[in-house]
Amino acid sequence: MAVWRNFVKYKGFYFIFFVIFCVLIGSFNAFSQILFDTRPEANAARIHFGDLIDVDVIGSFEYDWRGTLTPEGFLDGFDKIEEPVYALCRTEDQLASSITAEFAKTLRDPKVAVRILDRSNRAAAYLDGAVKIPQRFQIRRPIRLNELLIISGGITDQAGGNINVFRPRNVSCSSNSESTAISEEKAPQDNDLQTSLITIKDLLSGKPEANPQIFSGDIVTVLAAAPIYLIGGVNVPKQISSRSQITLSRAVASAGGVSKQGIEEQVTIFRREGGESTVITADLKKINDDGADDPLLKAFDIIEVAEKGRQKRRFPPVVENRGYVSSVLAKLPLRIID
Repeated sequence: MAVWRNFVKYKGFYFIFFVIFCVLIGSFNAFSQILFDTRPEANAARIHFGDLIDVDVIGSFEYDWRGTLTPEGFLDGFDKIEEPVYALCRTEDQLASSITAEFAKTLRDPKVAVRILDRSNRAAAYLDGAVKIPQRFQIRRPIRLNELLIISGGITDQAGGNINVFRPRNVSCSSNSESTAISEEKAPQDNDLQTSLITIKDLLSGKPEANPQIFSGDIVTVLAAAPIYLIGGVNVPKQISSRSQITLSRAVASAGGVSKQGIEEQVTIFRREGGESTVITADLKKINDDGADDPLLKAFDIIEVAEKGRQKRRFPPVVENRGYVSSVLAKLPLRIID
C-alpha cells in the first residue's frame, strides 16, 4: 500500500508539472506570435536584386540554370522557356511553381527546385546620423527599427525628435508588396520610392507604426537637433542642441559661464530667419541680477560674448557646416543581420 501511495503521489506531481509545462509552452508560442511573424510564408526567403539563384529541373541537366535578376526583376538569361519569368520578391517555392507551370507545356510532369545560393550582393541598409555607431547592414532576416538602433548603440545626445527612413524604388521587398509580387508578373505597385518621418517619442511609446520593418537598401537617418553656437568670452566655446526651448542665460551656463576675459554686459545674438539677418544685444548681468528679460534662443543662433581687448563683431561669423555627404555611407562598417 505504501508503494502504491507513493506512486499515486509522484504520478500526481508529474501530471501537475506536465500541465504547467504545456501552459508555459502555449504562452511562449502566443508571445512569439506577437513579437515575430511565425507563419512559414512570412519568413520564407524572398528573392532580391543581387541574389544568385539556382533553378534545378530534377532529372535533367539540359534545363538547369543559374544566374541573377535583370533590373526589371526577371530571371536574367533564363531562355529555357518562351515567356520571361518574374522573380523579384517571390519565394523559392513560388518561383519554382511558376517555372514548373511553364515547363509543363513541353515536359511531362516536370519537377523544379529553386534555391537562393548567395545573398551577399544585396543592397545594404544604412543607419546614420545621431547614433553612436553608424553602420551598414546586410539584412538576411526580418528586423525592425528599434532592434537596428539597439545594435548601433542607441541614439546620441545630439539627436532631435525625428528619424527619417528613405526607401529607394524596387530595391527591397516590403511587407505590403509581397502579395502583389506573388499574383502579378510585374514589379510591385507599392514598392516605389518612399520617405517616412518617425518621431522618437512615438517609437519609445511603443506605437507599431513608429517601428517599421527595415529592408535592404533602406537609408535610416536619426536627425540631429539644429545647433546653437556659443563663441567668444565663454569658458567652453561649443555647439549645443536646440531640442527644447533654452534661454540665453542657460545656454551661456552650459558653456561654463562667462570667462575671465568675457564681458557679460555685452552679449550679441546673431540670428538668421528666412533671408533676413538680425542682431540682438543682451546684458547677462542685468538678466542674472535684476531679472531682465532672458531671450529665448532659436535654431542656428550664434551667441558671442564680447572679450576684453577685442573689438566688438559687427557681422556674424562664418560657421563651418559640412552638411550631409552621401559618400560617407559607403565607408561605414558593414554588419550582417542573420
